Amino acid sequence: MPLIAEEEADGRLAELYDEIRKATDLPFVPDMFRLASTRPDLLEVILSGYKGIFLDGILPRQTRELISAWTSKVNQCPYCVGTHSFFLQVFGGPEELAQAIATADSPDDLPVDDRTKVLLHLLTRLSREPYKITDADWQQTLEAGWSSDELLEAFFTTALFNFITRMVDGLGLGTSVTASRISQQDVPASGGDT
Repeated sequence: MPLIAEEEADGRLAELYDEIRKATDLPFVPDMFRLASTRPDLLEVILSGYKGIFLDGILPRQTRELISAWTSKVNQCPYCVGTHSFFLQVFGGPEELAQAIATADSPDDLPVDDRTKVLLHLLTRLSREPYKITDADWQQTLEAGWSSDELLEAFFTTALFNFITRMVDGLGLGTSVTASRISQQDVPASGGDT
């Protein structure tokens, strides 16, 4: 797919690029967004989903980044794993967790508490076989301490990342973590809001 360079953007695309830089707090437009640069109408939809997940929410940003990185791992998208493991650390997640995501086969392999493992198991099922999710799965996750509102947000995040990883991989961007300009940055020493 042709990626329109930031300096070549005009009209609505230039406006969207400005919104993306503000929303991501990055000095550049990540290539994932630029995949839809020839179609500002589609880019607007992607940006709206991004803002819905990452600019507001009831789950801490660190948790939303964990879900994004884990869903990317489940979908075998190194580009997205690297990008969201970076943001996981920016928002207070430990480097050990970010590194574990890259090699883990199951949520049980991650250095997270049991409550989080229950959630990630459910979200893994959502990515791989959503038609097999039962009321018992929901009940188990509620009993682990997640609210219905938190689960809805977690499901939305996972569903959006199922879309994003397929777009990134299908259009040829997701083959390598080194393709992610975001993952190549240094994690700020202070971290971010949790």
